[in-house]
Amino acid sequence: MEASLVSKDELQINSYKGGYSVTFFSDGIEALKKNLPKRNFHIIIDKRVASLYSSKINFLLDWSSVLKIEAKEENKSLECMPDYVEHLVNNQIRRGDILIAIGGGIIQDITCFLAATILRGIEWQFYPTTLLSQADSCIGSKSSINSGKVKNILGTFTPPKKVFIGSSFLDTLIRSDVQSGIGEMLKVHAISSPEDFNLIAKDYKNLFDDKRIMLHYIRRSLEIKKEFIEVDEFDLGIRNIFNYGHSFGHAIESATQFAIPHGIAVSIGIDMANWISPQISDGDINNYFRMHSVIAKNFQEFNNIDIPIDAFINALSKDKKNIAKDEVALILPDKDAKIMKGFYKNDNSFYIACEEYLNEIRLS
Repeated sequence: MEASLVSKDELQINSYKGGYSVTFFSDGIEALKKNLPKRNFHIIIDKRVASLYSSKINFLLDWSSVLKIEAKEENKSLECMPDYVEHLVNNQIRRGDILIAIGGGIIQDITCFLAATILRGIEWQFYPTTLLSQADSCIGSKSSINSGKVKNILGTFTPPKKVFIGSSFLDTLIRSDVQSGIGEMLKVHAISSPEDFNLIAKDYKNLFDDKRIMLHYIRRSLEIKKEFIEVDEFDLGIRNIFNYGHSFGHAIESATQFAIPHGIAVSIGIDMANWISPQISDGDINNYFRMHSVIAKNFQEFNNIDIPIDAFINALSKDKKNIAKDEVALILPDKDAKIMKGFYKNDNSFYIACEEYLNEIRLS
């Protein structure tokens, strides 16, 4: 008997390595049982997911090659890769084998990077278990790996062969994890159009209470992203705008030593981009007011965390999208709320504007 599928159960993504599929299941465990490869495979799983579902996935955890990794930023670093490679080598990995990632974005980044580099490249599949990974990162091919103190400086473009989205995995998420995923969903809908953003904003509360509505917006988020990654898979042009909120968001994560979860930091980053755009570019402050209410709901529980301005500016200055030493690359909305990439002076006026937002506007 086939695993139970939600409506519109498959999405096809075109890639430079050929197409890959995203299949939607109501039961993530059943999806695992029904879709394990016939070829030899190696499991890379979030340690917490393995613990939460241990009684239901014994068939998986008893497999000969299982690598459990705690999903924290320091574990997706270049310095950790030799240990992961050693595990796979000790388990006799071969070029025809498959890596299976089960977890969120950190497990995805690790597995994608390993799949691209070990034995000059092998196939991988992904079972995203967080909202952020289900609604955003699971498609698009990118991995991001930290090196030393520099976040996401290394990476590849290596799409999974298959993605299996099991909505039941969302049942065990804590509220801040859901908010983190919603932060990325708000970003994607804002990029699509003011109309798309207004629709998800109207349903914000229902995202927490109604799984049918949540699944609709997960699917819609991937549909929007699909349009961009299929024309710019390697992030050389229009896809850059998916970093909306991320330059500020990554700097916030760094400045707070990751005390603010990624998608919530992105929510703050989006709000900051909307507020700062009229001051350093041609943005309309009415765009900030239109979006602020729902975005602020998504990060207000983290407003008690201080964001040191000097640490923030220092991290922003190291963003890999920057080109000139005295400029920062930012994705900001223009006067018509169209999201655009630009380069802006990293000077004292910019410092003062950032400080005002972080220490006053954000908290108001």
